[in-house]
Parts: sequence; structure tokens; C-alpha cells
Amino acid sequence: MSANKNGLRFSRSVHEKSDNDVQGAGGGGGGTNGTYTYYDNPALNASLDSLNFNGDRNDSAYLGSNDFIVLDNTKKTSTVTKSVKSAIPWTRKQLKKTCSKKKLYKRLPFLTWLPNYNAECAVGDLVAGITVGLTVIPQALAYSNIAGLSTVYGLYSSFLGPIVYILLGSCKDVPVGPSAISALMTYQAIQGLGPEYAILLTFLTGLVLLLMGLLGLGFLIDFVSGPVSSGFISAVALIIVTSQVKDVLGINASGSTFVETWISIFNDIHNTQGWDTMLGIVCIAVLLILRIIGTMKIGSSREDEAPSAFENFVNKSLWLISTARNAILVIVCGFIGYIFCLNGDPPFKVIGPVPQGLPALKLPPFSYYKDNNGTVTSHTLPEMISTMGSAIIVVPLILILENISVCKAFGNGKMIDATQEFIAIGICNIANSFVQAFPSTGSLSRSAVNNNSGVRTPLGGLYTGILVILALFFFTPYFYYIPKATLAGIIIAAVIFMVEVKVVKPMWRSKKSDLILGFATFIACLALALEIGILVGIGINILFILYHAARPKITVEKLRSRDNNEYLMLTPDRCLIFPSVDYVRNLVTKHSLRQGIPVIIDCSHIYGADYTAATVVEILTQDFAARNQPLFFFNLKPSVCAVFEGLAPKDFVVFYNEDQIDQLLKERSYVKKEEVLKV
Repeated sequence: MSANKNGLRFSRSVHEKSDNDVQGAGGGGGGTNGTYTYYDNPALNASLDSLNFNGDRNDSAYLGSNDFIVLDNTKKTSTVTKSVKSAIPWTRKQLKKTCSKKKLYKRLPFLTWLPNYNAECAVGDLVAGITVGLTVIPQALAYSNIAGLSTVYGLYSSFLGPIVYILLGSCKDVPVGPSAISALMTYQAIQGLGPEYAILLTFLTGLVLLLMGLLGLGFLIDFVSGPVSSGFISAVALIIVTSQVKDVLGINASGSTFVETWISIFNDIHNTQGWDTMLGIVCIAVLLILRIIGTMKIGSSREDEAPSAFENFVNKSLWLISTARNAILVIVCGFIGYIFCLNGDPPFKVIGPVPQGLPALKLPPFSYYKDNNGTVTSHTLPEMISTMGSAIIVVPLILILENISVCKAFGNGKMIDATQEFIAIGICNIANSFVQAFPSTGSLSRSAVNNNSGVRTPLGGLYTGILVILALFFFTPYFYYIPKATLAGIIIAAVIFMVEVKVVKPMWRSKKSDLILGFATFIACLALALEIGILVGIGINILFILYHAARPKITVEKLRSRDNNEYLMLTPDRCLIFPSVDYVRNLVTKHSLRQGIPVIIDCSHIYGADYTAATVVEILTQDFAARNQPLFFFNLKPSVCAVFEGLAPKDFVVFYNEDQIDQLLKERSYVKKEEVLKV
């Protein structure tokens, strides 16, 4: 190694890689053909490139452990023009990558399946689209009630989203529309302030999701772990059931949280209406029975014996009746309500008038004026955003989390393009805001219906949208007679299965701290507003992660080398970053003082480090040197080694072959003896 004429210096690597050593210095100790060496790096200016170093050396030529470090001591000038010129090739490359055919097919998924579309796909999509349409119409009517809006807004939220998703959606089973979670999140966000706030929330939800997709911020949903998600969904289910109890009992009650709603229910429970209660309970029972019927199959139980044509017909009929149970119940109860209304006021509460036809196509209400008994109040965009607060961020995250969960549930192991789903659901909500809808996403219950109905492509959403449009044009006058208790029964019978009781036992067996996290989220969501509750769960989850990062597991072993030299091997199980370095230092110091023998830190699992870790390593090497106790670092990754060398620690010794331990100890003892003689 020598300096060249142009002022460039080269430092040989602390170990030489062979073709097989693809992992670098610390790559498991394999593939090096015995070429591992070590270096002793006091202040980066006296590194050894061999254990048996003979002859003179130029200390200034040894700069550390990276494979080849090039230090350019010549002065170079950089101008704005040169910077711009250097950026042009990169810009061209990015534009070429963005405008490529592969990227186009990725962002417009319909280009992939449309060329292969055939009659078989068309039939499957038609059947599935109509079946989902029969499911979404009664659900939309019911979810409007959860959101605290007029019934028609649920229908407005159900026809445009599925059509837009055809072009942008990456999962064939996702029917975009209102869901129980989106309705409840809307209710808590707008706080009964009216549909204008809900429509603006739809636009902002779509905008946030679209921006997150374009900026690659999809990783944020990774902070919502399984236990947090289970606790949140279970709490949502109970809150939704609670919100519908008032309609089953026929009383007036309200509240923004679980506790407030139950207090309001008990305050008015003496006004319970018998007809509403009886009708609600009967509807819940019928729906649960029909759900069970859908799982029944007649015919031979032997797998090798195919069912007859009659048995196939009966089984499919039972499945169809079970799938369309909500629509069947709405039609029957609507007819009952119509009969009662012919003879005067019905003995139970009905939905009332529903506007007919499609909504007006217009911009979302970025501001509006409201007349309250002659007093006109203005609502500006900043005021509306301030009123909704954190819901503007939390609602989009919850909706996309629900949608991606649906994609994973029906993806059959295929990779989910989360970025594309962000963009698709974002644009669907932006489009929905122009037709006066509240926030929408993929629904798990309707996705199950879609999948079981044999959907082949996202084009099934076209038939669902058309069916909802037909309902808006022709059936809204008949929605007047549907009892509120029926819609409440539909919601209760659906969401009680969202309570994730089945995960408690496996979670307890797997990791008990996750169960604590799930219960904490569950209780927080019941006691507080939903967006605050899930933020509490995420916050606790992050604290758990930070605690584990700050307390790495360290294996302590007392070993002997081939020459019977005793040493202490300490093995941390993760990266060294600022929360954990003091803890690691204290443990290393504690065990080294207790044993009083050479210490080797096995760095095989340390894939990253920061400045704070480097300062602690420097202090450790100084402490060990002060008490003449050898300290070595084994199998340290070159990238991590570069971080530690940034502070030029003295007596910083790294090696990569366990056979060198005895030679290291011998050389270190020789150095000590030589120092004693000089004194």
C-alpha cells in the first residue's frame, strides 16, 4: 500500500473477500478461505494488516476497515451548473422509470386483466355484482344511521366508488362502499354537524390517501399492529351495537363514546316501545338463523361422491337465501310497514321520506352558510378542518387499513400493492365527495359475498353501482316504510361477529404482552373517542418497541480457546442504538469486572449502530485499557465498524476468525510485558 502521485491513499480491508463471501466481513464467518485477518486500531493511525507484522510501516496509510477507502486530498470546485448537469441523467432515469410500460400497467391494473376478459368472466362478474348490490343497499341504508346522516347518503356512497375502483383497484374482491367502521368514524368526526362536514371529510380522506400513496408513506399503517387492530375492531363492534340499541328499543339516545351512549340509553329506557323492541329482536333472530342456513349442505358427506343436480340446486338456493338475507328482510319488513301505514301511523318508527334520483354533481363544501331560524352562520374551510381535528389523518389510515386487510384476506397469498390501494381508495373517495357521499372503503362482509359469488375481475363493481343507481331512481319511495328497528337488527346481526374473541387464546399462548396491548386499545377506544383510542394503542405499541430496543438480550458465555485460554463471550441480539447502549455498556462492565478475564463481544447480530453507540464503544475501550483487560470485537460488520471508527477509539481490536483468539491474547500480553519493561 502506498500513496499515488495524485494524492490518493488506499487502505487495505481488514479482511479479504473471496467470491463466495457475499456478506462482507461479518457474513457468518464463511467463504473466506482462511484469509481473515484482524487489526488493532489505536486512533486510526497504527492499524495492523497482519498478526505477524514485520518491517517498517507507514502508519498514515492505514485508515480502517472498509474494503477500499479512497481519500481524495485534491481540491475540487463544484458549481451550480455542474450540480444541475449531474442531476440531469438522474432525472432522465427517474422519468423513464416512471413512464415505463411496467409502471403504467401497475398504476392502471385494468390493462392487465381486460385483454383476457371473456364471456365466463362476464357471467361471474354479473352474478357477483348483483349479489353484492342486493347486500349493499340495505347495508347502506343502515350505515347512514350509524354515521348520523339521512338514509340517502349511504346510497350516495355506494354507486360511484365501485365503478372508479374498476380502473384503479388491484384486488377483484374489494367492493368499495360504506362500511360499519367508516360510518362510525364519520359519526365521531363530524359530531352531528351535518352532511357538509361528512362530504368534506370524504374529500380530505381521499386527498390524504392519494398523497400518501404518491409519496410512498404506506409504511405508516405498519405501526398498527395485530393486537392494536384487534382491540380497535372489537371496540368498534361494541360501539356500533350500542348505537343501534336505541332503535331496537324505540327510544331517543345519543353519545359520542360507548359510555356516554349507554348513560343516555338508561336515562330514556323507561320510554321503550314494545313494537320496535319485538320487531328488532325478531329481525336479529331471523338474520342469525339465515346465516346458519347458508352454511348447511345437503347430500352425501363422502368427499369422493359428487352431489346430484338436485342437491346442487338446493345448496345453491340455501346459499343465495342466506347471502341475500338482508335484502329479503328489508323487503318483508318494508311490506309490513306499508300495510300499517295504509291504516294510519305505524306502531313502530320508520325511515321516512328518501330523496329520489341521483345526487347533484358538485364540488365538496369547502365553505357554506347555514340559516338557523333567521340567523345565518358561516363555516369556513379552516374552521371545518379545525373542528374535525385529528380525524382528518386517523380516518384515512383506518379506512386503508380495513381495505388492505380485505385484500390480504382474499389475496390467496398474492403480494398486495399497498401503494396502489392507497391511490385507488384515495381517488374513489375524492370522486365520491362530488356526489355527496361519506367516506368509503372495502367492506369485509361484502368482499366475502363477492368472493363466494364467483367474481372474476373488479368489473363486478359496475353492476353493483348500476343496481344502486336503479334503487335511487325507482325504489326510494318504498324505502319510506322500512322500520328503523329492522335496519338496527341488520347492523347488530352483522357487527357482533366483528368482536375478535377468537384471537384472545392464541395471543395469550403466543405472547402475553400483546394481549395487554390489545386490551389497552380496546378499553381506550371504548372510553375515549375512536381516533384518540387507536392513537393510544399505537403509542403504547411504540413504547413496547422502544423498550425492547433499549433492552437487548445479551448472552453471556465463559469459554476456553484451543490453547485453554479462558475468555468471556458476550453476544447482543440486535443493533446498538442510543436507547440501548448504556444498558449494554453497564452489562459488559458488570460481567467483565466480575470475571476479570479477557472479553470478546460477538457482533454477528449487530447490523446497525449510531453516534451514541460509537461514543460508548470509545468509553468501553478506554475503561478496559485502563485496567489492562483485553477487549475484542468479533465479526463486526464493515458498515458498523465505520461508525465506531468515526470517533477514532484507542485499543479498538476487531477480528473475524475464532482461531485467532489465542494469537490475539498472546500478542496483547506481549505488548503489556513490553510496556512494563519500558517503565
